Amino acid sequence: MTEPGLVYRPPEPPRPPGPPGPPGIGTPDSDDVLAAEGISLEAVGQWRLAWMKFLRHRVAVVSLVILVLLGLACALAPWIAPRDPAAQDLSNQFAKPGEAGFILGSDSIGRDLLTRLMYGGRVSLAVGLGVAVLAGTAGTLVGAIAGFYGKWVDATLMRVTDTFLALPALVVLIVAAKVLGGSVLDIVLVVSLVSWMPIARIVRGVFLSLREKEFVDAARTLGASNGRIIFRHLLPNALGPIIVNLTLTVAAAILAESALSFLGLGVQPPTATWGNMLARSKSYMQIASHLVWLPGLMILITVLCVNFVGDGLRDALDPTQKLGARKVRAPKKSLAP
Repeated sequence: MTEPGLVYRPPEPPRPPGPPGPPGIGTPDSDDVLAAEGISLEAVGQWRLAWMKFLRHRVAVVSLVILVLLGLACALAPWIAPRDPAAQDLSNQFAKPGEAGFILGSDSIGRDLLTRLMYGGRVSLAVGLGVAVLAGTAGTLVGAIAGFYGKWVDATLMRVTDTFLALPALVVLIVAAKVLGGSVLDIVLVVSLVSWMPIARIVRGVFLSLREKEFVDAARTLGASNGRIIFRHLLPNALGPIIVNLTLTVAAAILAESALSFLGLGVQPPTATWGNMLARSKSYMQIASHLVWLPGLMILITVLCVNFVGDGLRDALDPTQKLGARKVRAPKKSLAP
């Protein structure tokens, strides 16, 4: 029985569960956060969700901003550098930072240190990015082919990879640098020679897991070729680990180039790099310490920022990581009745 004027409505049956969303979506934390920000779950893709996760990694965001500013300063060095990188001022040798118009001081023959740091950063960053592209491409291809085809193809390629991993990296770098030369392209080739193997092993492992999935069987049933399955279906699903490892490869390449230049086997003067600036200034540590610690500080900041960005990308691209909710302050209770 119901009261007059009221209509009885039976309770609604429970709704059936919907299809699973992209990785990381559908958890209570992520649903609440997205709803609080006015974003529907249907409108959020995997990459947008990864970007939202990355933005909540504050250290990684700050590191990315520093890297962007550093890259812009180095790329625009011909237009914003205060002096010519090769201009000498013998009357102002070993000028301290701020003296005689030198913002960061001058070196042993009066060249502006800030200008040379900007031009040296162009070479160091170019080597890091070049090695990431070349080693990443080679490692991805080797790992993809080994993981997809398996059997004797996998065994052969992985034994070659293990052989390169067993070689002492520093010895290979020194010998290859001596043979090839000291240009920027030569250094990129040399460092890439000892940097592709970890990426190949990671991509192989991902492909071994993905090739057993149902969507691969469905693509085969529809008549897709092996190349199409590798590049259109498997590779996009392996981009997360590949991107994370490419960022770490950039940091390792910058350190390798700096080590080669410090040993006199990298990019040769008068072209400035952070490594050869350190090598040429080590004799003046007692009288002009800024010539040593400023290039070293640039290497340290760059490598740390790249590693922090890699950590942020690793968490953002991990489907098991939830989108953490921001802390919301509880409203203050009013004392008024």
